[in-house]
Amino acid sequence: MTMGRVAALGERTRVAGLALAGAVVLVADGTEAVRRAWRDLPDGIDLVILTPAAAKALGPDPAAPGPRRPLTAVMPP
Repeated sequence: MTMGRVAALGERTRVAGLALAGAVVLVADGTEAVRRAWRDLPDGIDLVILTPAAAKALGPDPAAPGPRRPLTAVMPP
């Protein structure tokens, strides 16, 4: 069994430190940047940790627009 990869998506100040834990860090400021990063997620990502702002930019069901459905978790404010 292989372990999936984790990504962190959102503002640099909120996600940068997660690189130390091995997460793929996707810095995105603003709605369009977040949506673009989500659309272009690297292959093999099974969990995306979202900042509250990134979650808001993606809407209530971020996995709905595309065929890929990674698990998501939203950081506390």
